[in-house]
Amino acid sequence: MTTLQAMKRTEFTNSAKRKVRESGQVPAIIYGKATESQPVALDSIQLIKTLREEGKNTVLHLNVDGSSHAVMLYDMQTDPLKNEIIHADFHIVDMQADVEVEVPVHLIGEAQGVKDGGVLQQSLHEITISAKPGNIPQTIDVDISSLGVNETTTIKDLPQSPNYQFVQDEEQVVASILPPQQEEEIDSGEEQEPGTPVNAEGRENNEG
Repeated sequence: MTTLQAMKRTEFTNSAKRKVRESGQVPAIIYGKATESQPVALDSIQLIKTLREEGKNTVLHLNVDGSSHAVMLYDMQTDPLKNEIIHADFHIVDMQADVEVEVPVHLIGEAQGVKDGGVLQQSLHEITISAKPGNIPQTIDVDISSLGVNETTTIKDLPQSPNYQFVQDEEQVVASILPPQQEEEIDSGEEQEPGTPVNAEGRENNEG
């Protein structure tokens, strides 16, 4: 379990938060059922690196002035232009209590239906599970190698695990193989006359 250092924040204005970000840190808040909300700041690079390597559902130890909190990322705000985290919410977790989280779906193998010319369609990119914080997988791996044309894999088809339970509708489709698309040749039976189309200018603008 990764431990990240955090420090308390005592100023909460927008300008104070901006200074925190300019120093390479992320303004954040820690909260829990039996704990008062605690504003903190932690190193931006370390947080991004940890989430990238261990997943957004990883359990972190945040060390704040010598006190350690087992937390999970509950929410975060990002700047899409700079691709940076600008604020994070961490929830203190009970390692013995189940939580519901969304876990990314990872399709593995090359489907037989794709080899036969079909088109793979992934309908579900995340699955909601219930698990103890220490048992949450980074991904749900789904083997599609035996999936044929016009066949589907639903949640109920996935292997069961003693570490977590699926809480979504078991009939939801995870992946399917669509039949090969047959191109229809359209022949109006008329030949185009040479010359410039009347609406050539409007046609160009529409395409642009």
